[in-house]
Amino acid sequence: MNKRNTQQRRHLIMAELQQHGEVSVEQLAERFQTSEVTIRKDLTVLEEAGLLLRRYGGAVLVPQDFVTESSLEQVSKRKMAIAKAAASLIKDHYRIIIDSGRTTAALLPELAHKQGLVVMTNSLAVANALRELENEPTLLMTGGSWDSQSESFQGQLAEQVLRAYDFDQLFIGADGLDLARGTTTYNELYSLSRVMAEVAREVIVMVESDKLGRKIHNLELPWQAIKVLVTDTGLSKADAAMIEQQGVSVIRAEVDS
Repeated sequence: MNKRNTQQRRHLIMAELQQHGEVSVEQLAERFQTSEVTIRKDLTVLEEAGLLLRRYGGAVLVPQDFVTESSLEQVSKRKMAIAKAAASLIKDHYRIIIDSGRTTAALLPELAHKQGLVVMTNSLAVANALRELENEPTLLMTGGSWDSQSESFQGQLAEQVLRAYDFDQLFIGADGLDLARGTTTYNELYSLSRVMAEVAREVIVMVESDKLGRKIHNLELPWQAIKVLVTDTGLSKADAAMIEQQGVSVIRAEVDS
């Protein structure tokens, strides 16, 4: 499906949410005659734009202005700015972990000029993109049980594989930022994230500033486990200072207008 049709489908998904307050992946896939994987990707994009909240099997509405193509484009620009800043922390021959997620996936084009990288991931999308890089980083996969909601491998096998290695850096996203606690997530399967953090010398969180203040119960990583937060200039200097008091370095990337 082309970009225009994809945008139209996402507008219609938001219209459904505005009317009913919630939607299910199964119903949307049937209505638009597309796969549930495609619908989950749509919901992920819309969630990252701050327009809905993912729930098991579907999504619920976040009261906010209706999505436009320019707002989605701005989300993409934020991700690219964050990715560029995060990539500047990676040195040649580093051993890194890239967690699943759209913000961390934006890091991949920035790796094209890094030499001798070893990259572990639990994401098929990240793995496939790494295989396309001409510098051919060494690719490691966690394996494990496939989780369709996060579109990644999870579980005890993945954790065991990770513990067999040591890494220089972990690059990981988040559903939310809590100034007092750390990063938060809607996903109940966050134990793998903590194992990733345990086996890496530096944990770099890549997250857009609008994730701050979301009321999410699940604590994914406490500030004590995080070395660097890479975000955009939408995070105020005052909030950045509060996070830095937790011992975290904060990078606020400039977003191109």
